[in-house]
Amino acid sequence: MGVSDTQRDVARAAASRRSNTYLRLFATLTISIILHAFVDMKWVWIWASLYVTAQLFELWVTRPVRADPEARPSTWRRLALTTSPFVTSAIFGFLSLPLFASHERFAPTLGGMLLAGSLLNVIVVNGSLRSATLSAAAPHVIYLLIAPFVGRIANPGAPLANALWFAALLLIASVAVASRTLSAALKAEADAKEEAELRRHEAEEAVAAKSAFVAMISHELRTPISAILAGAARLHSEVPEASSKIHAQLISDAGGLMRTLLNDLLDFSRLEVGRMAVEKAPYNLRQTLADTLRLWRPEVSKKGLRLRIEGASALPRWVAGDALRLRQVLNNLLSNAIKFTDRGGIALRFESRDDGVDRRLTITVTDTGPGISQANLPRLFTPFEQLSTSVVRQHGGSGLGLVISRELARLMGGDLIVTSVEGQGATFILTLTVEAAQAPEAGEEGPSIAGARVLVVDDHVVNRRAIELVLQPFGVDATLAESGEQALELLGAEIFDAVLMDVYMPGMDGREATRTLRAGGGPNRDTPVVAVTASATPKDWEACLAAGMNGHVAKPIDPIELYTALTQVLVIKARAAA
Repeated sequence: MGVSDTQRDVARAAASRRSNTYLRLFATLTISIILHAFVDMKWVWIWASLYVTAQLFELWVTRPVRADPEARPSTWRRLALTTSPFVTSAIFGFLSLPLFASHERFAPTLGGMLLAGSLLNVIVVNGSLRSATLSAAAPHVIYLLIAPFVGRIANPGAPLANALWFAALLLIASVAVASRTLSAALKAEADAKEEAELRRHEAEEAVAAKSAFVAMISHELRTPISAILAGAARLHSEVPEASSKIHAQLISDAGGLMRTLLNDLLDFSRLEVGRMAVEKAPYNLRQTLADTLRLWRPEVSKKGLRLRIEGASALPRWVAGDALRLRQVLNNLLSNAIKFTDRGGIALRFESRDDGVDRRLTITVTDTGPGISQANLPRLFTPFEQLSTSVVRQHGGSGLGLVISRELARLMGGDLIVTSVEGQGATFILTLTVEAAQAPEAGEEGPSIAGARVLVVDDHVVNRRAIELVLQPFGVDATLAESGEQALELLGAEIFDAVLMDVYMPGMDGREATRTLRAGGGPNRDTPVVAVTASATPKDWEACLAAGMNGHVAKPIDPIELYTALTQVLVIKARAAA
């Protein structure tokens, strides 16, 4: 055991003795009152005063050690720390000798009880430090060995006087066994805590490794998914035949499903390691909800269901929160409601309550589906859990949607709960907290991205071609570069309106390339750079921002998100040039 460990044990023993001080002082006062009142021992108050003085001295000596366990005490203080348990025990236990010598009835019994109780108190209070236990117990052991002599002198003709030897030795042996048992129990507890901490650390490392693996696989899968979605969108817009458009839409739907499953896995991985975060920005709440519902109306009509909406007109227009995560949760609730409802309808009820600074938003989604049994309700929020194999066969899914939705609701200051009666549908209640916000000032109309020269930098040829396919319908002139080094060469020779920069590339990555661009003096030093990354977490974006990037889009590329990002950075560029 090192010096620092010994010091910590001393500090723990001192803290334990200090917490026990009030009990010892109360016992001293009680004993003094009893002996004064019933045995007429007036001098007992001298004994009590000495003991209280010793206790106060011990508290004063141990105060720096208790305040800073790592501090090394001075030599005299270490000596005082070592001897103070012995001194206080010697003073307290001394009272047993006159009690053993007393002819008052039950006085020797009281003396024995005093020593036995003191010994038990010593091993319990000082159990974590053997030296303190031995120091505090030694006076009581000595008094127990002296007690038979005192008893025989005070009662020379008593036949049981010699039995005190056996009783004293038996008590000492019992206390020694108890001390060893307590020490072993404390050591086992410490070992168990250390083992639990080791297992917790290993579990955290395993979760982190799994998260890193999911992130890596996600990054690799986003490349082909981006190409599938971009190619399907281009095919759908160019082919004239209705049958070909149907096939293109089928490819697009399959790619969208793959992207949804991939996003669920990545979101769940971030939630597991505590890396998921929600943003707080002003958005039009009514417009966000209307846009979300508009997407699902065709699905509702296709199944012949009714969609009833209540309370939307009473909602505030502008609030501050995370519109993207709100849409994600609401999309999942509507998707499940439509998926499991074959007849009847779906009802949405919106409520808003003012809590002072914040607003409490409640969204209730009720369906007329088959409902959920009470036994299955807890399984809804179990990762990768489906209620039955028939659900998996008929509807598919990862079993993560509701788990992620509930965690996102909690991150947004609310919760997601469900109530249901089997055969009578289900009701999901989403609550979240938003802040009141003002509508942003209307800005000037931004420039069109048609005709803009954009440099696309990505080490994967499929990604470069996918982004090029997305940009072509917007009238963007795309130039492709396969590395950060090649991008810097092109940026030093030609003028571009914007750069789409992959963040993770072998050799010079996107952030390093951006830092080099900003530090140079070429014609594109101030050209907006948009980060393109499959790991679009707040931490990643902060690193991109620190490197000099101006915006970001996530893979797989969504055409609307890409268009919005390019429009925003070109607006900033136009204002800076004005």
